[in-house]
Amino acid sequence: MRESAVEALLSLGKPEEMSASAAKGWLPQSRPKVNTHIHLPPNFSAFESVAEAVESASREGLGVLGASNYYHFGVYSDFAARSRERNIFPLFGLEIVCLIEELSRRGVRVNDPGNPGKMYLCGKAITRFEEMTGEARDLIAIIRREDSRRMAEMVKRLARIFVSHGVETCLDEDVVIDRVMRRHGCPRSWVFLQERHVAQAFQESFFEHVKEDERAERLGKIFGSASHAAPDGAVAVQSEIRKHLMKAGKPGYVEERFVTLEQARRLTLALGGIPCYPVLADGAEPACEYERDVDELIEDLKALNVHCAEFIPVRNKPDVLARYVTAMRKSGMVVTAGTEHNTLDARAIEPACAGGRPVPEEIQDIFREGACVLAAHQFLAVHDRPGFVDGDGNLNAAWDTRQKRIDAFRVLGAAVIHRFHESNSR
Repeated sequence: MRESAVEALLSLGKPEEMSASAAKGWLPQSRPKVNTHIHLPPNFSAFESVAEAVESASREGLGVLGASNYYHFGVYSDFAARSRERNIFPLFGLEIVCLIEELSRRGVRVNDPGNPGKMYLCGKAITRFEEMTGEARDLIAIIRREDSRRMAEMVKRLARIFVSHGVETCLDEDVVIDRVMRRHGCPRSWVFLQERHVAQAFQESFFEHVKEDERAERLGKIFGSASHAAPDGAVAVQSEIRKHLMKAGKPGYVEERFVTLEQARRLTLALGGIPCYPVLADGAEPACEYERDVDELIEDLKALNVHCAEFIPVRNKPDVLARYVTAMRKSGMVVTAGTEHNTLDARAIEPACAGGRPVPEEIQDIFREGACVLAAHQFLAVHDRPGFVDGDGNLNAAWDTRQKRIDAFRVLGAAVIHRFHESNSR
């Protein structure tokens, strides 16, 4: 029987032992490559399997890899086992979509450029996802129910649109879920549909029913405007289905019902994690109002009791990334980085800036530090010890300043990661 996702952390030793090494100022000399945010199937993912994701990370020499899946974590046991086989330290997380109604009413975009008030929030270094608390079960049940309702209705509307233009897709929610299950070899209970799953199913069915030389004309009629995708361009057609049929104001759109920011925060904390804000910065054009002034953003996040931020650098120019990351780290926030890999586009798993430009070296150091802080929190949490934040999201009070706190968790996390790599190399 495969061990649970967190058992490898328990086997590394006791917190007192690891803390003693950290207290001596010991640090490994290695500087591992890190990525704290990818999506693993059956979430919509660039990877067909967990094995493919971990192998990609191993080929590129990553030492730390974090998953941030939506709403189900059954795949994390396989992720932990395969990461251990490839000597990659696994970080567990989640991503949640929520709404700040006041900002929505004011038309303030947060970190979704198309929807005012809509916020993506991540939970980092979660540990209580295999045996959830009652609070976590209740909150995630609300999210799953509303998401499933919306996706089922959206599939119905798209099916009617395609049929009205002579394309009988034979798709409903169950059939789309079946396709995801077959693709990734996972149980039905692990699958919670996303818009990209639905768009992919309709693109595949459309290709199955319509000859290549007829596709452009048929898509133009379905969309009500010309299709610019190549007739065999599966990914481009999926994008056009979302753009023309599934977005707000389009005929297949179904209104989203969100949890509140506080519910999203509470879910992260109930799972033992650290609430983390994903920053778009110049990933949106123009920049979202909530993020335009990095100093104001920092103050707003601290007021929300959110002390960690994450970037997907492929969205950002190096100078903009450096400006935001430096300011946030200087303020005492933990900062991390990932790649998402939540589209079918092929790209490296080591984070890089827009256009493939490298992340500045000093910023890479901040991202490594952030990964170490997450590793330390995750290690302490599985041993039922206070982590970087407590169960209410407050900063651990064992250190009197933010800088001392981050330094302490950086050193402890480095020791934990090093012990993990060392134990798996024997």
